Amino acid sequence: MRRGQNLRHEVFVGVERRRFWPDEMKLSILREVGVGGATVNEVARRHDLTRQHIYQWRRQMKDKGLWPEPEGMTFLALDAPDLPLTSKPELAYGEPAEIGFANGHTLRCPAGMAEVDILRLIRLVATA
Repeated sequence: MRRGQNLRHEVFVGVERRRFWPDEMKLSILREVGVGGATVNEVARRHDLTRQHIYQWRRQMKDKGLWPEPEGMTFLALDAPDLPLTSKPELAYGEPAEIGFANGHTLRCPAGMAEVDILRLIRLVATA
């Protein structure tokens, strides 16, 4: 060291921001997106994360086979009673409905489906 030369030292204080998130916790947080209209931004803020965390975790879970691909469909085996459908075939009106559940399942109903039939399907899927 030369005479008159100052040494510079940096001291880091405070809590380290790195946290460990188990896969179960990541999946739980990922499932919150879309529930009640929650956006990625809202879920990230709620858990003190960035949007990038959510997208990165989604990719990681897909790579591990723990998160479904959005393009694919999942068919559920349901033990449903043999109840007749109450709706009659009619001209479709409105838009198709897509309902997301907290358990990660999605129910897609065609346009014009009777409300009572949709409610019956919701009960079946929600209990699966």
